[in-house]
Amino acid sequence: MMHCAEYVKPDGRRLWLYGRRPPGPIGPVPSPFASPVSVDTHLRRHPLLREWVIYASHRQDRTFLPPAENDPLAPTTDPANPTELPSGDYEVAVFENRFPSLVPQPGAVPPVQGADTAPAVGACEVVVFAQEAAQSLGELPTDRISLVLQVWAERTRALARAGMAYVLPFENRGTEMGVTLLHPHGQIYAYGFLPQLQARTLAALREHHERTGADLVADLARAERDRQIRVVAARGGVVAFAPPFGRFPYETWIAPTRSVPDLAGLTAEERTDMAFALSQVLRRLDGLWGRPMPYLMTVNQAPTDGAPHPEWTVRIEIWPIRRAPEKLKFLAGTELGAGVFANDVTPEQAAADLRGVSL
Repeated sequence: MMHCAEYVKPDGRRLWLYGRRPPGPIGPVPSPFASPVSVDTHLRRHPLLREWVIYASHRQDRTFLPPAENDPLAPTTDPANPTELPSGDYEVAVFENRFPSLVPQPGAVPPVQGADTAPAVGACEVVVFAQEAAQSLGELPTDRISLVLQVWAERTRALARAGMAYVLPFENRGTEMGVTLLHPHGQIYAYGFLPQLQARTLAALREHHERTGADLVADLARAERDRQIRVVAARGGVVAFAPPFGRFPYETWIAPTRSVPDLAGLTAEERTDMAFALSQVLRRLDGLWGRPMPYLMTVNQAPTDGAPHPEWTVRIEIWPIRRAPEKLKFLAGTELGAGVFANDVTPEQAAADLRGVSL
């Protein structure tokens, strides 16, 4: 069972503390900031790509790679120098981002000559996986990773109730991915609109479902489990595999073999299986060359529009950006200019390499 306690920070932002037992007792709820930041954000429509671009100039001033002794995501030990989190007995923390790209109630959008604009409706939250700064997500015990999955599910439900159209939990891992705080953490972006990438995905999944009566991602997970060519790890009803069309070196997906649209729909057993598979993948990526693997990890759930989505199965996608021990995969000419990815590692070789890592 997961327990949650909600608080309000001194600058008005909300904080949620989660644990497998009721969180507490905790110290005073802190904030490194006495008052809210002045948020300046809006959307502009890209007429060729037909997608929104967020403009958030206040984010230029966000905290950037502070020294370890000033870790803002560690529990507060000195009340005179508060961090974002209190001391106390809890396992996972979530709080509203002080420098959000999207906000529930944005201000008026100034007219912009030559561009269609809109309010940047949404929400941005920070998810701190553990109080300890030394442990990455993949190094946490399986039951702790399972708790993180529950937290993602609960925050998705809450943001859906708040009217958000799509909720995306994700983790940027490593300074190579642009991380500005080194304490292991992820984020949740909730959008007041359906992003274009998810809209294209939804259209493809619906087309497959209407044509076959089946769910494409669950079909893919079962097929990869049965082929045993690109499987990295599997347990119970969950498979981690290198997709046969992967765009990034060592790209790995984790998905259940039955159709279930979101994390909240997983059974307790499936959630444990997914936590196990996620731990296996992340630890194998780190073990591949004996160094932390930088990656983007996204949790891809169905839109939160209140409609049923039998065509959609939740999947975790992990996009590593290291293609060799000393070489990064940069998105450049063909990827950014044409949207056509060039991959240096075949999915078959990637899966074999990851299976060969000793844990």
